[in-house]
Amino acid sequence: MSPTTSGALPAIEATRLRKAYGDLVALHTTDLTIEAGSSVALIGHNGSGKSTFLRMAAALLEPTKGEIEIAGWPVGSLEARATTSFLPDDPVLYDDLSVREHVEYVSRLHGGDGWDGYAESVVERLSLTDRVDDLPSRFSRGLRQKTSIVLGLVRPFSLLLVDEPFVGLDAGGRNAMLELLDEVHTDGAAVVVATHEPAFVERVDRCIALRDGEVIFDGMAKASDVLSLVGA
Repeated sequence: MSPTTSGALPAIEATRLRKAYGDLVALHTTDLTIEAGSSVALIGHNGSGKSTFLRMAAALLEPTKGEIEIAGWPVGSLEARATTSFLPDDPVLYDDLSVREHVEYVSRLHGGDGWDGYAESVVERLSLTDRVDDLPSRFSRGLRQKTSIVLGLVRPFSLLLVDEPFVGLDAGGRNAMLELLDEVHTDGAAVVVATHEPAFVERVDRCIALRDGEVIFDGMAKASDVLSLVGA
């Protein structure tokens, strides 16, 4: 499905954003703007704040302080939710729905056409065609991840947030995921991907590195830069 468009307003506008759990600060006070239609890699070691930022932008986590706007709308509003598709690092799937039924439900919930030609093509590219009538609750980690990818793409969006999409994927699935992310970006959506994949930073417009909840780098990077940016 082609992404929706939202004009020239930033895809994400975070102002003095902060998240803390008691004395533990997951994300220090941060101002961050991600432009509409841009592609961004979020890199950093586990606990650096990548997932925290994505989950707040997806309205799944409440900021301790600060605010976020999605395409000009307050995060969590109906308009912001309609704009945003989020692929979590741990797929959330129903126990009693097949892959096909998941697609039908998610697509129609967001005003889509259900199981259509685009959904079928994504399923085929991710090598799930033979499993569309099976329950993903019984799948391996990699197959569950592929199912989650399909569900994230079959609904309208202008902002795609993806948390560690390559975990559990085989080589074919990884390559298909890279191609799909490129296509979504080419079609006009803003794409923000939290990843440990060094090579991915060379496919995007911008790399943002986090360390211990703080932005330590913001710009273009090469795969060889990732180790020094991420740190031990």
